[in-house]
Amino acid sequence: MMPKVTIYTKDYCPYCQAAKRLLEDKQVAFEEINASKDPSALTAVIKKTNHQTVPQIFIGDDFVGGFQELQALDESGQLDKKLGIS
Repeated sequence: MMPKVTIYTKDYCPYCQAAKRLLEDKQVAFEEINASKDPSALTAVIKKTNHQTVPQIFIGDDFVGGFQELQALDESGQLDKKLGIS
């Protein structure tokens, strides 16, 4: 079973769009929490991760980071392992 993927985004964020596109291309379902519509969600996740920027991506309870970290995991083959994709 694939772990839950959660991505915190904002409107008009090119890195957010790129992260969602990468996940969609892999056919990975994810929950998007749009901090433009729910600023309190962003405040809470910043307290949790100590990162000020979006996207903020979680696989299960593990904080992956932003788009660049997600892309690096994908390029190294580690993303598929974390997601349980063969």
